Amino acid sequence: MDGAIVTFAVLALAIVGFVTNRVPLVVVALAVPLLLWATGVIDLDAALAGFSDPIVLFIAALFVISEALDATGVTAWIARRLQGPRVSGRVRLMTTIGLTAALLAAVISINGAVAALLPVVVIVATRAGIVPSKLLIPLAFAASAGSMLTLSGTPVNIVVSEAAAAAGGREFGYFEFALVGIPLVLATVTLGILLQERSLPHRTPDRLEVAVVDPGESLASWRADYRVDLDADALIDGDHGVAEVLIAPRSTLIGRTVSPGMATRDENLIVLALRRGDRSPHVDDGRATAGSLTLQPGDAVLVHGHWEALHRYTSSPDVIAVASSRSMQRAVPMGRGARRAIAIVALAVVALASGLVPPVVVGLCAAGALLVTRVLSVPQAFRAISWNTVVLIAGMIPLSAAFVASGAADLISTAVLGVTGSGSPHLALLVLCLLTLVLGQFVSNVATVLVMAPIAVSFAAALEVSIQPFMMALAVVGAAAFLTPIATPVNLMVMQPGGYRFGDYWRLGLPLSVVYVVIAVVYVPLIWPF
Repeated sequence: MDGAIVTFAVLALAIVGFVTNRVPLVVVALAVPLLLWATGVIDLDAALAGFSDPIVLFIAALFVISEALDATGVTAWIARRLQGPRVSGRVRLMTTIGLTAALLAAVISINGAVAALLPVVVIVATRAGIVPSKLLIPLAFAASAGSMLTLSGTPVNIVVSEAAAAAGGREFGYFEFALVGIPLVLATVTLGILLQERSLPHRTPDRLEVAVVDPGESLASWRADYRVDLDADALIDGDHGVAEVLIAPRSTLIGRTVSPGMATRDENLIVLALRRGDRSPHVDDGRATAGSLTLQPGDAVLVHGHWEALHRYTSSPDVIAVASSRSMQRAVPMGRGARRAIAIVALAVVALASGLVPPVVVGLCAAGALLVTRVLSVPQAFRAISWNTVVLIAGMIPLSAAFVASGAADLISTAVLGVTGSGSPHLALLVLCLLTLVLGQFVSNVATVLVMAPIAVSFAAALEVSIQPFMMALAVVGAAAFLTPIATPVNLMVMQPGGYRFGDYWRLGLPLSVVYVVIAVVYVPLIWPF
């Protein structure tokens, strides 16, 4: 009993830490297993077991796979397909955006899908005469629904699949989630269309902070500023690019005389054009010069060369990049390594769908193949991993184990079944979904599911029914983090570009959450019977 009380206390402290955000998320996540060990609820091996759990390794590998698709321009190519043809009609536009976000989230991740489509949706909305606030919340919600289409769509799916197997059930198949994911996507897109006018505010943000890097627009701007003829097809492709830099104060380049056509000393980049930083009248209004220029702090230089050389050059302390060369490279559709990335990801999906190889093995092999084939470099792969997410999951896994070891899960199960009775698994499932829904609006959905999974196991054991519907329902409601901007990272990502306020999300999120609970309680047991 004492262990259960301590477990509840640690959970309460973790929730306070997550909600108040006074302490970094990783510190809260690391404090959880340490507190459980210090109070004697679990031993040291159990407290640190989360960092060696296959779930954590698989999720880390998924971040690398997602980065490969993004860095090689695959996601940019998909986004261009949305931006290219002019979609007429608000209903068709919202349908296209919603389905694209859902499909992209199923392949790369929720965050990756929204990050890739956010600037495109803003541009498309502007061209269609629609304020972004009418489209961006539906974009975030559709991506969350799309994560339910595949096993790798969200870490939550991986958690519930492993938990089901550990509780005596079986792992879910890679595309098995689509049995509930497809209805969720259709319901999310449909409700977004039907409730758009009444539920979504009409706001124009004070500042639209969306990093849109379009190679074509950049070249047009450089042509005007530098008065040079730049051919997009000849200068920017999968292997080569262009970068604009400013000479930094105290740069070693100050005092050097350079001219267009010269190559840089170390990276062998070609100087395309130069521009004096001082815009006083006697220097041609700050325009470019066709001849040589003795460099001074603030002078602008346009250089061309291989992407990796550009990345090294723009990170040099001698220059200041006007725009990130990596962002520019990501905006090139189907760039260098895209075909290799697609082939490796396709093989990984086939292996995951077959179920013949453990998911963590597939993920690690795919990540390794991306490195061996040089689609990504090792530093790129490590930068791609969201270590906050990895540490959060690794830190919360011991709390999930503590709920079982201390008897806390059984206490909750007994209390709930004492009220609902033991004759209705649907009622127990409803209570589980409501608890998950409330907790998931303030705490990461992964952390929420890790906490609620042992309670679901206790419910299923007490009722002597299958664990499968409980775990799938947990995944469904875990995706229904729609009521607050802090519920998921994607909700926060669209807040500033859409000019949203804290109370804007529940207007569409509440009816959508009701639909998710109904699907979890009524539809899920039809597909995965008790």
